[in-house]
Amino acid sequence: MKVQQEMVGDALTRLKRARGQLNAVIEMIEEGRDCRDVLTQLAAVSKAVDRAGYKIIASGMRHCNAARERGEQPEMTDEELEKLFLSLA
Repeated sequence: MKVQQEMVGDALTRLKRARGQLNAVIEMIEEGRDCRDVLTQLAAVSKAVDRAGYKIIASGMRHCNAARERGEQPEMTDEELEKLFLSLA
């Protein structure tokens, strides 16, 4: 299934925000900032990326369910979606 921006707009926004946070973490390391501060920000980046992944999976699930409701063959099986979901865990 191709990622369509209208399906994952919120996830894309989260990823762009995470990119900015990651750049800030890199700068913090380069500046020799306190490791607690660096790790706190790195944890925030990690959580943002994880949430974006879950948003994309949720969008895919909704997309496939809508196809089933229309009587169409979804682009991915439940098993494929589950495998993708578990790859994030």
